[in-house]
Amino acid sequence: MDLDLRLGDARRRYVETHPVSRDWWDRARVVMPGGNTRSVLHYDPFPIRVTQAEGRFLHDAEGHTYVDLLGNYTAGLFGHSPLGILSAVHKAIDDGVALGGVAGDEVRLAEALVARFDSIDLIRFTNSGTEANLMAISAALHHTGRAGVVVFDGAYHGGVLYFGDHGREVNVPHRWLHARYNDLESVRSHFESDPDGIGCILVEPMQGSAGCIPAEPEFLSGLRTLADRYDALLVFDEVMTSRLSFGGAQHLYGVASDLTTLGKYLGGGLGFGAFGGRRTVMKAFDPAAGGGLSHAGTFNNDVVSMAAGVAAAEHLTPQLLDDLNRRGDRLREALGSVLARVGMSVSGVGSLMNVHAVPGPVRSVDDLTAADDRLLELWFFESLAAGFYPARRGFIALSLEVTDGDVDRYVDAVEAALSGL
Repeated sequence: MDLDLRLGDARRRYVETHPVSRDWWDRARVVMPGGNTRSVLHYDPFPIRVTQAEGRFLHDAEGHTYVDLLGNYTAGLFGHSPLGILSAVHKAIDDGVALGGVAGDEVRLAEALVARFDSIDLIRFTNSGTEANLMAISAALHHTGRAGVVVFDGAYHGGVLYFGDHGREVNVPHRWLHARYNDLESVRSHFESDPDGIGCILVEPMQGSAGCIPAEPEFLSGLRTLADRYDALLVFDEVMTSRLSFGGAQHLYGVASDLTTLGKYLGGGLGFGAFGGRRTVMKAFDPAAGGGLSHAGTFNNDVVSMAAGVAAAEHLTPQLLDDLNRRGDRLREALGSVLARVGMSVSGVGSLMNVHAVPGPVRSVDDLTAADDRLLELWFFESLAAGFYPARRGFIALSLEVTDGDVDRYVDAVEAALSGL
């Protein structure tokens, strides 16, 4: 069947089967621009309205049930009802919510994260990955006394740190130097042009929001070499990628950063962020060590996220993560074989992946310019119709709750839905 006809039919079926979600969207647009307060959740013609979640399942306003393949964009690693985390949160609330002082769980969580990530000697908490990246950049520029920040096209490091095609107008006004991901020469040229002006390189070991584009090992090791040669700092944004191994993607690649940012699932699914790194850099926040930098935030150590983070750290083991990432590798390989028949592909590492409407391989966002979004939209609506919930842009982040059986059923569903194209 013709692609436009198939897509038109999928859209009609979606609208017809989600009338309550449509009503909620109409109501939301009256009081919120776009009908939401988190832009990534919007897609045409309107998003489903989630009313309940448990385990690995989501339920919408119409009563449809979906296996959640999105995992709240990696924050939902533990699923929707992890008992240990929920118990810790309830206890924290019972003991008092807004303490306005230091408490034990922030120390316990800091100890767990410093022990887990080799490159982190000292750590501080924030409310989000966005704040963590902002603070890491500030720490790096303070440490080096320079203003330049190398970033990569397509990268997303938070709501005011986006380097894709849209939204740069809201970015904070640092001196950004744009380079191409997996292209070491594009980075080297910046250092050669301004050897004393670049304070740090900010990079994801796998570009997440850009499409789960993995770094080539020689690219990351080359960034480490350039940072050392020019006395700049290497900052790894591991807000998403820390789940790719127990020691993070940096452990997987064998490349150490000077500063690392964290977030998402490490707060047990609640609002959370953190930045940390070498003692010589982080001591700038320690008055006892002569540090003069201030790092404020009423909710940096709020008792709920700290308690959830401790419970998450106690629950997660290297084996659990390894098993999850192997499951993700299996899904990506099987799904890739099916999608290749219609000119599509899947990129990613472990439990994180992205479907693309191009044959691949995808090394940078430049390789996505010829994508046919009709294919991606059809894949998305057919996924929903089959009872699976990924992101409209193609993103998939498996939770620990997703089973091997779910993986097999999803691959079969995609194969059936796209047959005949």
